[in-house]
Amino acid sequence: MIFLKPIFKYILILAFFELIVLFIGFLLISKFNLNLHFNDIAILSVVFTLITFITLLIFFRGQKKRPDSQTMHTIVSLSLKFLIEMMLAVFWFIIAKKAGLSSVILFFVLYLTFTLFSLIVMLKTLKNKSL
Repeated sequence: MIFLKPIFKYILILAFFELIVLFIGFLLISKFNLNLHFNDIAILSVVFTLITFITLLIFFRGQKKRPDSQTMHTIVSLSLKFLIEMMLAVFWFIIAKKAGLSSVILFFVLYLTFTLFSLIVMLKTLKNKSL
């Protein structure tokens, strides 16, 4: 296997993960009679992918710094992720008026999926190099 820097490796995994989410969403919509549109799945998953990408950039940038700066970068990346996702929730539910049950479930399933991905990446990285 070709050695890649951890950030590039995880960004490639994130891109592959995004494609899997889109494929599964397309299969679910085409096989079952769901009250969802593929555009909703695509928009939300791309936005969550971008948020996760930004979080990982800040986190891995901090891994190259001094230990006290590493802690600050980790806290900032998680805080920024939380704030951006809260703004996305306000936009999605109130401004875009996507408050139906299927939209709410879709939002929180994607939120959980991408949050678990970012936490697994961070914990795997911190396992080898602690704060």
